[in-house]
Amino acid sequence: MPNLLYILIFLYGIVIGSFLNVVILRVPEGESLITKRSHCTSCSHVLHWYDLFPLFSYIFLKGHCRYCGAKISAQYPIIEASNGILWVLMFLICGFSLDTVLGCFVVSACLALSVIDARTHEIPVGINIFIAVCGIAKLVLHVREWPGYLPEYLFGAISVSLLLLIIFLVSQGRAIGGGDIKLMAAAGLFLGLKLTIVAFLLGCLYGSVIHIARMKISKKDHVLAMGPYLSAGILSAMWFGRWIVDWYLSLF
Repeated sequence: MPNLLYILIFLYGIVIGSFLNVVILRVPEGESLITKRSHCTSCSHVLHWYDLFPLFSYIFLKGHCRYCGAKISAQYPIIEASNGILWVLMFLICGFSLDTVLGCFVVSACLALSVIDARTHEIPVGINIFIAVCGIAKLVLHVREWPGYLPEYLFGAISVSLLLLIIFLVSQGRAIGGGDIKLMAAAGLFLGLKLTIVAFLLGCLYGSVIHIARMKISKKDHVLAMGPYLSAGILSAMWFGRWIVDWYLSLF
């Protein structure tokens, strides 16, 4: 049964991953996610249901459009498979609970915004709102624990985001983007104060190391998009944040 459950989680994950590809493609262009039919980006042929099986359609079609033969971007199976794997890892690490289900949705949102931010250097406000809604849903699930639970998550929403807002104002938007502020506010509502701080610190660490490595390897300057690194920090905090906090507190 556990193996079957993880297979089902992976399948659900790649289905959501297929939708994430639609989000990544259409949101930056301002296109509808609902009313517009899926189509080939090369020949514009509307795709049929049997062309839309996540991951498997790409494999069966050998990475080419059924109708015009154009090569399909490898982004599609990579995003689908990545989301499926991340969902399975979420349940393996965090256990089976409604909190974990909400965590999977947050991970998917972070995956989509990471690709969009890396390409456009903008984080769609709708994705940040979605993460905040997941945070509110988590608070509702724990309504009986609010006396000791609510302040942790409200402070989580304002702690890092307030610091980033100050940096934004002082630098007049040159040091940090408004989308990063909203992302950490939304994530803070889901993670709580301690894990939000962990997420931010890890995100900064990932950003500094990886971004500097990219520039050294390519020998070119790159505009820093913090969204992917903050998202990696959020994911790390969900998986390992409590262990990191416990380890840190044990030092005192």
